[in-house]
Amino acid sequence: MKQSFYLYVLKFRGGQKADKKTQFADNTFEQHDFPKAETDFDVISRYIEELAHPEMQASVFDELWELYIAENS
Repeated sequence: MKQSFYLYVLKFRGGQKADKKTQFADNTFEQHDFPKAETDFDVISRYIEELAHPEMQASVFDELWELYIAENS
């Protein structure tokens, strides 16, 4: 079974505060309504665009998604 995007992103928590991936992961953790079990790009992307914390930038999501796909293919 494919790991959820949420669980993948959590491994970036606790890094350098200036790192955008770390900031994204920390904010994802704080979003209690984040779709934690999702593996679908469209569902997560829609959440990022419509409901996520303002500091959860779409460009960082795109970068993390590419890494996620590469490691979970």
